[in-house]
Amino acid sequence: MNSMQTQKSPLYLKAITIRDIKDISSIKDEIKKDIILILRVTPLAQKDVGELRKIIEELYRYVRSTGGDIARLGEERVVVTPPSVKIWRRSYDLE
Repeated sequence: MNSMQTQKSPLYLKAITIRDIKDISSIKDEIKKDIILILRVTPLAQKDVGELRKIIEELYRYVRSTGGDIARLGEERVVVTPPSVKIWRRSYDLE
């Protein structure tokens, strides 16, 4: 590598389990660090689906306001990405 090339810093991925509404602030802190997050929602879904729905809605608004992306990964997980990473979605063409 010559001196004119710059080395990019690594992109990190972190798994977090959402247990209750108090986890929102720490998740937002991680989002600010430009980390890809895999959020495991099963424990809270088993305890309180209404609370989980509120948390996901708040995180959705927050992530979109930062330019990031958020999507479900099956039944048990949600992925959150920083603005530099977009989540591929299948386009469903209506014919």
